[in-house]
Formats: sequence, C-alpha cells, structure tokens
Amino acid sequence: MDIKERVEYLKDELNKHNYNYYVLDNPTISDYEYDMMFSELKEIEKEHPELKTPDSPTQRVGSISTGFEEYRHEHRLYSLDNSYNTEDLNKWYERITKECGRKLDLVCELKIDGLAIALNYKKGIFTTGVTRGNGIIGENITQNLKTIKAIPLKLFEPVDIDVRGEIYMPITSFNKLNEENLKNGEKIFANPRNAAAGSLRQLDSTITAKRDLSMFTYTVIMPDGNNTIKTHWDSLQYIQKLGFKTNPNIRRVKDVAGAVQFCKDWATKRFELNYATDGVVIKVNDFAAQNELGYTARAPKWATAFKFPPEEISTKLEGIEIGVGKTGAITPVAVLTPVLLAGSTVSRASLHNFDEIDRLDVRIGDNVFIKKAAEIIPKVVKVVEDEEHYSRPKYIPPTECPVCHSPLEYKDGEVVAYCSNRNCPAIAKARLEYWVSKEAMDIDYIGPSNIEQLYNMNMVKTPADFYKLTMQDFMMLDLVKEKSAFNMYNSIQESKTRPLAKFITALSIRHVGKETADILVNELGTYENIKNASVERLSNIEGIGEKIAKSVYEFFHDETNLEMISELFANGVKPQESGTVKSNEFAGMTFVLTGTLHSMTRDDASDKIKERGGKTSSSVSKKTSYVVAGENPGSKFDKATNLGVQILSEDEFLKMIGEG
Repeated sequence: MDIKERVEYLKDELNKHNYNYYVLDNPTISDYEYDMMFSELKEIEKEHPELKTPDSPTQRVGSISTGFEEYRHEHRLYSLDNSYNTEDLNKWYERITKECGRKLDLVCELKIDGLAIALNYKKGIFTTGVTRGNGIIGENITQNLKTIKAIPLKLFEPVDIDVRGEIYMPITSFNKLNEENLKNGEKIFANPRNAAAGSLRQLDSTITAKRDLSMFTYTVIMPDGNNTIKTHWDSLQYIQKLGFKTNPNIRRVKDVAGAVQFCKDWATKRFELNYATDGVVIKVNDFAAQNELGYTARAPKWATAFKFPPEEISTKLEGIEIGVGKTGAITPVAVLTPVLLAGSTVSRASLHNFDEIDRLDVRIGDNVFIKKAAEIIPKVVKVVEDEEHYSRPKYIPPTECPVCHSPLEYKDGEVVAYCSNRNCPAIAKARLEYWVSKEAMDIDYIGPSNIEQLYNMNMVKTPADFYKLTMQDFMMLDLVKEKSAFNMYNSIQESKTRPLAKFITALSIRHVGKETADILVNELGTYENIKNASVERLSNIEGIGEKIAKSVYEFFHDETNLEMISELFANGVKPQESGTVKSNEFAGMTFVLTGTLHSMTRDDASDKIKERGGKTSSSVSKKTSYVVAGENPGSKFDKATNLGVQILSEDEFLKMIGEG
C-alpha cells in the first residue's frame, strides 16, 4: 500500500468510526485505536500537504476567521405555521385534504429547539454550511460546522445534495459548559439553544470544536431530475444511508388522528430526552402532494408545527424572598420545593408584587401551581385551596428594605413598592448588573459574582468605576486568571462606543427600557437634546407619556446622576449618536410591533424600520401608522383594531421592506 492509498484508507476508516460513534452512538473501536489512526493521518498530511483534502477528519480542528460572509441560499429556508391544539391540527388537515381532494399520510418529527442550518455537498464532499438567516440570505459558517462530528465531511455516496438540519447542544453538555464558565468567571448561557448559538458564532472555530454540539438532519433537497425518492419518509431513510444523523423519534401516520396521538405521547415524555424540544413538526409525506399544495409567502402549506403548551405543575411554597431591583423596586419571589417544569428544575418563581400575592391569597406552606411565562420565566399562577390553606396566616408585606432596612414607599399610585434609600447596596449592585447586560452596554464575561466581589472590595460602586479598572484589578478576584481578566477588561473597553440608545437604556432611568430609549434617541437624536428636553417636549413624543417624561426630566436634573455621567465621559465612554438610516421610505411613519415574528426578532424588525427612516413605539395611538402583528399578538392588536389603525401581518411587513 503506497502513501496515497494509506491516506485514503485512514480517512475512510476514521470517517466510518466517526459515523459509528456520533451518529449511531455505537463505537466499534477504542478511543486509543482511533487516536492512533488520527495521529498517523495527521503526521502523513504534515509531511505530504498535497494529500490533505477537505473531507479529511483532521480538518475538524478549527481555525481563526475575521468574520462571517453573507451567503444567498440556493433553496430558500421557509418558516412553519404553528398549531397549538387538536382543533388547529384538525383544521389544518381538513384544509389540505380538501385542497388535494384525498386523504394524506403524514410524518411526525420532534421539533428540536436549536438552530436551522443548510449544508451543501458536491460529489459527496461537504462544501458549504450556512445559517438560516432570514431564509434567503444567511452567514457562511462552514469552518465552525466542520468541527461538529455529527456532520459528515464525506458521504457514503458521491452525490450533489443540499440538506437541512438543526444544530443543538445536549442538556448534559449545556450544564457542564455553564459549570465550567461559572468557575472561570465567563458568560453563563440561559439555555441550550443560546449556548449552541453562541458556540456556532465564534470567530475562532477551535472554541466551537471544544463545545459538544450535534445535529439532527430533517430534510434533503435532491438535484433536479432525480425522481427516485417520492416521499418524505423515504428521504429520511436515504439521508441516514448517506451518513447523516436523523432523530429516531419519528412516526409515519395515516391521518391527523395519528399525528394528534404522537403529540400527546411526547407532551411529557420529551422531558426524558437529553436535548430540548418544544413541539412536533407534522409534514405531508407524499412529495407530489407537497408540490400540489405549495407555499405561502413564508411557510409551506403542507407542514405545520404543533407547539407544546406551557406546562403547569403544583409544588409547595416554602417561603417568600424579597429582591431589590435597579430602580429600587421590591420584588417578592416564591421559594419552592424543587420540581421539574418544562424540562428544567424550578425552585424559585415570580410573584410580581404584593398586590398579586394578596390577589392570589398566597400563604407560606401552600401548594401552588406554577408555569413558565413564554416558557422561560416561572411564575405562580394559583393556589390550591385545601383546608390547610385557610388555617395558615395571611402573608404580611414588609415595610422596610430587606437589605438596608430603609422604609418602603409607593410612588405615583403604583402597586410596586420601592426602597426609599437611593444609596442602598442592593440597588447599586442591581444597576451594575444591568449596566453590563446585553440589553444595556453588552459587556461580556462579567457576571453577578464578579460584580459582588468588585462591589464588596470597593472597586466598583457606580458604572463609571468599571472604566477605571485594570487587568490587574480583575486578577484580584476569585477564580479569575489572566485570560479571563483580559476578556473582562477588553469587553469594557469595547463598550465605550455603544450606540446612544444602549447608553440611555443602561442608565436605569425609571420607566425607561430599551423601547423607550429607542424612541427618545429616534426623536431627539443626541444625548444633549435628551438631557435638556423639557417635560412638555418629552410628553409630546409619540410613545412617551407624562409619567415617563417626568421621570426622564428628573433623572437628568439630578446632580448625582449628572456627576456619574460626567465621570463616564471623562473615562472615555462616548455613546455613538450617528444613526443607520439608509433611506427615507418610512419617514414620518410610526410602527408598533406585537406578537412573535418568525422570520426575525422584533429587535431586527425595529432596526429595519429605523434603517428606512421610520420610528417604533411601544404603545398604539391614533398617530400610529402600522401595527405589525406576529403570532399571539397582545392587547396592542385589540387597541389597533378599535382605533382603526392598519394592521400588517408578518408576510405583509416582509413585502413592505422588500424581503417577502
């Protein structure tokens, strides 16, 4: 066997063993044997670089990139329409069978809560991997995807195909990653999907290679003229034979009744899986019927996503803790007997405010029902009114701050109580935590434990103090080494030139969140204009009421606040006031966004409106030009209907901005 033949042999053997281990979960050789073959191949390629090819297993190691290039999908990635109950599924099935004039077989697959990816293969070799993006244009992240061992670099057949898959991080790997990051003082991810997204968007793909990512493949697009595969079910069997990993939990059913049963079967069983799933994707099996049904502007008519309802479960309320927020707002939090809810263990839940506790009549020792709001934040929704409930004492709200013991106060008739001490340590730390958050100045690597230490060591008391820190200061913190210290310091320096809207958001002005900060910047343009605006001027801005106007005015007429801002500027913080307006087609128009958009986030939609000279508002009025209504719109939709404001669907909005 000559050297070239040996290389081909080693590549084929290693690719086969990768498939056995990462796709079939059935290793056939020891790790040592695999490592020996890998080392031999690596050494040969080092001595004979002309023998190194893109399908070699050694190409999974990773490299540094300066950025991700945009890439136009050859075949558009569509969204899916959603169904939330049996009635929705029945209506969908009735509609498609009526249109086709016959009964239709269906295929049910678990909906993986990950990131959609498009992969391209030429003659069986992996050439390009692209993010979903807006479905038409994504980002080329091929190098990062090559590090994921569930993605074959070479198929078992030399075919030209495109496939679609979902990248995910196993729950066990997610927990391990967060534990390691916590020890190193690095970023903590909110959920496995965010962790997977963060891992895929690393410019250094050696970091991606260290993260335990995997992929389920769910669609193949065959070359034109290939009519050998006629059903979705057969296509899944075909891509398995090519070397792709598909989800084992799929079922072919004869009608919608079978699909309903599949959804019921997995409603609770899904929590036993080592990956997150938030629903079931149901597709017409026959490709001819799929072609007959076609697409809407955003989704295939022949498929729907059944979304699992937010889970409700009961547990014992062991106590009520009091939190103090960045504005001094007092928030009661339920301490619970730990219980599994929607795939994660929950031991704390929101009670909102003391009025809510009184309305629910929550008493310590009660059994309460909890659910996840938007499947993220646990909250108490009701009390189990058994005989013991009435024998327990009613909850008496505190009258002083749990941290500094200053009296609590209620402002402007609000139901929320506030700490009356503006120098309360809890308020100061909450403001510092908010300052570094993604919504505000977006400073990575600095978490609550770091801020706690910095505050207690008298190194950071106000946001301005962040910009006085050195790398040596960070290395004085527990578990922080040179690399983490550099990351913290560098992220702070990068934050100095964040957009003005982020800076205004980060100031923690009462009643001013991200949307309101955007409105202020859009209307007034500069920091000086916002600072010097009168209550009357502020009140006249669409989306800014008298309460917010008064709060903004008072903030910028408080000497302590102005001194802190002057200190920020003196330490190099320079918010960017220049806008990103690319055209004036929406000039004079005000948009309100409500509900969930599928093709983009609401922040992305807001940016697209501003790029075209328009404004966004958080509230609907007669002056509102359009309300863009996504899935599950709230009260803004109803108000727009009552006021006669024009309502745009997501499809209509996409057409308006030239992306539909």
